[in-house]
Amino acid sequence: MKLFLFSLFCFVMPISAALADDRPNILWITIEDWSPDLSCYGTKGIHTPHVDKLASEGIRYEAAFTTSPVCSTSRSAMMTGFHQNYIGAHQHRTADKKSLPYGIRPVPHLFADAGYYTALMSWKTDCNFLPDKKGELFMGVDWKDRKPDQPFFARITFGGTHRSWTRDPERPIDIKDVELPPYYPDTKFIRRDWANGLEQMQLVDREVGAILKRLDDEGLADDTLVFFIGDHGRCHIRGKQFLYDEGTRIPMIMKWPGKVEAGQVNRDLVYSIDICATILEAAGIDSPVPLHGKSLFSDEVKNRKYTFAARDKMDDSHDAMRSIRSKDHKLIFNLMPERAYCQFSHYKEGAYPPLAELNILNLKGELTPAQAAFMAPNKPEIEMFDLKKDPHEIQNVAEDPAYADVKAELLAKLDEWRTEVIKDQGVSEEFRASGVFLDKCPTTTVGEWVEQNAKNYNFSKNGSPPWFPTRSLEEWEKVRKIWEPYVFRGPTEQVKRPVITFTKKKKKKPAK
Repeated sequence: MKLFLFSLFCFVMPISAALADDRPNILWITIEDWSPDLSCYGTKGIHTPHVDKLASEGIRYEAAFTTSPVCSTSRSAMMTGFHQNYIGAHQHRTADKKSLPYGIRPVPHLFADAGYYTALMSWKTDCNFLPDKKGELFMGVDWKDRKPDQPFFARITFGGTHRSWTRDPERPIDIKDVELPPYYPDTKFIRRDWANGLEQMQLVDREVGAILKRLDDEGLADDTLVFFIGDHGRCHIRGKQFLYDEGTRIPMIMKWPGKVEAGQVNRDLVYSIDICATILEAAGIDSPVPLHGKSLFSDEVKNRKYTFAARDKMDDSHDAMRSIRSKDHKLIFNLMPERAYCQFSHYKEGAYPPLAELNILNLKGELTPAQAAFMAPNKPEIEMFDLKKDPHEIQNVAEDPAYADVKAELLAKLDEWRTEVIKDQGVSEEFRASGVFLDKCPTTTVGEWVEQNAKNYNFSKNGSPPWFPTRSLEEWEKVRKIWEPYVFRGPTEQVKRPVITFTKKKKKKPAK
């Protein structure tokens, strides 16, 4: 009898596994540093037919947001389904990484435990926690390596939209055909840079088309739930690293044949981390710890009133901000209002040509008030915007008595989120670095002083000095001149991206 039961058990198990493997495949496509600047979202000048087709076959989310405006913190959240601050992954480029707390496990591990084959089909994990290596988080690098009939969970990132950008010789974009937001000066230099970014997205669109064609060619499209998103907002001066919509609003598209009706446009407030809950639900997988993200099919999402986001350290640029957004209003709480928005950043000064243009016009006094506000030496503690009247977030109504009740409600809800959801650590005096540096920069370029003093200060602990502006007018004019041939290169012209002076990091002093 025991032998019979054992034999029956062995016979039944494969049948159960086969039934379980009727679950959908999951393909999660991510592009880097990109807002909803796609033709299906109405962006002028650009042509993205492959992403547009995907949107026409599923749901296009109009109000999708990431939890943080930079890659490693945003990706840490998306790898787990939890806000990055809650899991201790909120400092960009964390050096001393820790294991995930509270019994939380990476989403790929949950899929692997449930019998899925997991694959990361690109190189980048970029997680601020352990484990953080590709081979530790995923089983392989391509869904083709799975067992017969085994469902797969595959992620792939197309990184072209991360600066630098390649021009598109097949469909170059005229600068007259693009539309700039009003917080950037309307110059040929900035228009050309903007158009170059759109051209790069056209190249990425073709890569997206190729991976979707592969699904079709292999007969997998009808059995695969596809998500397409950006990891955070666009890599422009006021976008990436900041909590305006330009930094946190992302494209999000979902296609699930037979389950999701085609051609939908959804205006619910949704998060990138909602994808984690949605795909786990689709696969019938329970998380051992309830996720912060919620299923996109749930009433919790349909009835959501607010989204929240946080920004903390960006490399050696120390700053901290928290935001709350409803459909009609946005409030940003600046925890370090004494710092300039555009304080010194090795990364941005070495990669963002328009930063030179904006600084030059600011130092000459030629910016509009809306443009000059972002170049101020410090920030208001609270910024609030009426999104219906002011979608570009340039009119701060935080001190307007007409918005007092809305402001009080948003501040209370933001404090509740910080206290009860993310267990916010705030800002330490060490992080703020008050009194650590001289009052003024003794050189014409902050980067030059940082290079000279790499062994004298602990920039890992205290960050870079907060001095602003970071270069003299003469120095910014030199930088712009260096950028010009690269920004204005022709569609087929090969011009190497220049190296900007004093933007290369030197070896840091070991932390004590």
